[in-house]
Amino acid sequence: MKSSLAVLAIGGNSLIKDKDHISLSSQYEAIQETSTYIVELIREGLNLVITHGNGPQVGFIYRRGELALHELPLIPLDICGADTQGAIGYMIQMALLNDLRKLNIEKKVAAVVTKTIVDRDDPSFKNPSKPIGSFMSEEEALTHKREDGWQVVEDAGRGFRRVVPSPLPREIIDLDVIRLLIENGYTVVAAGGGGIPVIKNERGDLEGVEAVIDKDLSSSLLARNIGADTLIISTAIDAVYLNFGKTDQRAIRHATLPEIKQYLKEGHFKPGSMKPKIEAIIAFLEGGGKKAIITSPENLLKAINGEAGTTILS
Repeated sequence: MKSSLAVLAIGGNSLIKDKDHISLSSQYEAIQETSTYIVELIREGLNLVITHGNGPQVGFIYRRGELALHELPLIPLDICGADTQGAIGYMIQMALLNDLRKLNIEKKVAAVVTKTIVDRDDPSFKNPSKPIGSFMSEEEALTHKREDGWQVVEDAGRGFRRVVPSPLPREIIDLDVIRLLIENGYTVVAAGGGGIPVIKNERGDLEGVEAVIDKDLSSSLLARNIGADTLIISTAIDAVYLNFGKTDQRAIRHATLPEIKQYLKEGHFKPGSMKPKIEAIIAFLEGGGKKAIITSPENLLKAINGEAGTTILS
């Protein structure tokens, strides 16, 4: 494991514990807890690039905008992504630096606000499906659709919500900066929330778009681009399960790439939950990665040592 390079994707559970602890101070406390587990990996000699989710935080910014619509315009989603990358990256950076200092580990940490190119012809732009923001009445939803061009859907009898595209990540723009920091011994925080979604317009200029990118798919792309040996996905559960939530559920402790592809084909992994994580891992391993791990934050070190979580080999 010495000098091995890994991308560690930490999920929303690392930032938001529950609906009663959503203040910025509570979020930082959650990140501090996760930081103690990440520092264990650094102490073991692992070189890390850390990615993170930002779904709840984008939702908070968006909700603030909705509440302030009588005075201020809504913040575009690409700017929401930039805002949350900066704030969450700052908190992860601070927590790690403090923990590293306490352990007398000389390691530098940098956070990069990262842009991710998506295809302007991605099918999701014609069929947006990712719900964001708060619930609305039918009247409010139709007004936004008429006046602002929103796509809206009825959500399980709870009201209407805006839906936005979730295009596939195609290119990490700030790759050279990330590589330079790695080469100079930094632990890097990058591609938060999948990266800020941008397209290349007809003139070849970069242009932010109203979309969200799957964090795990973007982490997989980043891991392939920087030549990482390992992709680690930290999530709310300790391992990947077959028949999850059923009486006969069974944890997968070790699997090969062909085995995990077969489990995916059999429909064991749900969309919006484990399925995109498994798809991200398959893309990473097929793209030259050696090993992928899924586990909970508190089991990270054990999983690296093969004592917990799910390990999938190419």
